[in-house]
Order: sequence, then structure tokens, then C-alpha cells
Amino acid sequence: MSAFIQQLPTLVGVVIGSLGSYLAVMFGDRTRFRREQAVRREDRRLTAYSEYARSQKAIVSLLFRISAHLGNDPHPYPLAPEEAATQLGGASETRDQAWEAVLLFGDAAVADAAHEWARVVADMERFVRDQVGDPDSWSALLENQRVAREKYYAAARRDAALPPGHSGRFLFSHN
Repeated sequence: MSAFIQQLPTLVGVVIGSLGSYLAVMFGDRTRFRREQAVRREDRRLTAYSEYARSQKAIVSLLFRISAHLGNDPHPYPLAPEEAATQLGGASETRDQAWEAVLLFGDAAVADAAHEWARVVADMERFVRDQVGDPDSWSALLENQRVAREKYYAAARRDAALPPGHSGRFLFSHN
């Protein structure tokens, strides 16, 4: 029995050391898991934001072409509304799916900005669907779309803690 008592401090030290190692590994694994989950959520959020922007841009590009067919836009590749209908429908469906990801993973301010951008694009869609021939009104709609897009990107950058980016406005010289 006295040999056991002499070895007891060593055994207690081994048990405490083992328990400490186990807790350290468990804590490290839990911390790593949380960090990996946060990175995955961030990746999903950025993907949702960029997919939504890409889908909106696809619709806007088609609307430029349709509006050029109507004489409102200088786009070099006009497209008749009848020819664009299927593409526009597919692009709208893609945007609707991207919207769901923004709602699921996104920040409320980004979702609000995305909704405002969609509302402005819907105004543009109505304009071309009604086959309006009014370049000045079309220009005003384009400006509203550019402003809404800028607000969306600014909100997304703020949420993702990214630095401010380019406004996306390009001035073209007509030589």
C-alpha cells in the first residue's frame, strides 16, 4: 500500500496532464470548427451577393439591347422584344433564385439594397415591355439603375468588410 501512496502523486499528475491535453485539444478543435464555419458562411454570403449582381446585370444587359431595338439606347446589338422574351424569362428566374440566397445568407441592409435595385430594374422591364420610344425617359431609368446598383455594391462591401470599390461609372468619349 505504501508503494501505491508513493506513486499516487505521479498518477494524479498523469491524470491531470491527460485531462489537460484532452481539454486543450477539444477546445482547439471547437475553435477551429467555429472559425471554419464562419469562413464558410462568409464564402456563401459573398457568393450570394455576387450571383445576385451577376443575375441582375444579365437582365439589365438584355434590357439595353431591347431598348436599342426601340431606339432608346445606343447599344450596338439591338434585340427585338420577341426574340429576347425567352432569355429575359430565364434571366429573371436566375435572379429570383439568387435573391433567395441573398435572403438566406445576407445582411438586412444588403437585402434592402438588392430589393431596391430589383424594383428599378422592374421599372426598366415595364418600359421596354410597353415598347416606349423615349430616349430621355430611358436615360433617367438608366441613371436610377446605376444609383441602385452602386448602393447595392456599397452595402455588400460594408457587410463583407471590403474596402470601397469602383463606382462602375465609365465615361465614353464620342470622337
